[in-house]
Amino acid sequence: MIRYAKPADYPAIRVLLDQAFGQSVEGDIVDELRADGEAMFELVAEIDGQIMGHIMFSRLWADSANLYSALGPMAVHPTLQNTGIGEKLGKTGLANAREFGAHAVIVLGHPGYYPRFGFTPEAAQQVTSPFSGNPAFMALALEEGALSEPLMIAYPAAFRVR
Repeated sequence: MIRYAKPADYPAIRVLLDQAFGQSVEGDIVDELRADGEAMFELVAEIDGQIMGHIMFSRLWADSANLYSALGPMAVHPTLQNTGIGEKLGKTGLANAREFGAHAVIVLGHPGYYPRFGFTPEAAQQVTSPFSGNPAFMALALEEGALSEPLMIAYPAAFRVR
């Protein structure tokens, strides 16, 4: 079941992130985004009462009146990777980002994974950020024309280079 995360889920989400990534960086990012009030929303995949997947969307600051979002991190428990949970989280998350009013979503993620959701480096070509030019820097317009003009974005402090 995919649902919105609740504060009671946060400890289990932290454990999941640390297990999925084999390090604490992503968990630190999520904790800091929450503490700074930068998280737009986060979803969990719950199976038999256990948090087995997580995705977060946070606000990006842009030189535009439109709302832009960063996707990430996204994690699935190591024993359930490649079972479709990540795809369900991604699709549900993108649908919710539209409902939250995001005009586009930006991701710094695996170039072989995120194109399945429609993310492309080409869509991010007009976007200036600290990650511009990185092959993992991709975008997806949720509204027509959202990425057709040059755009400068700033990530929340939690995404600083660690």
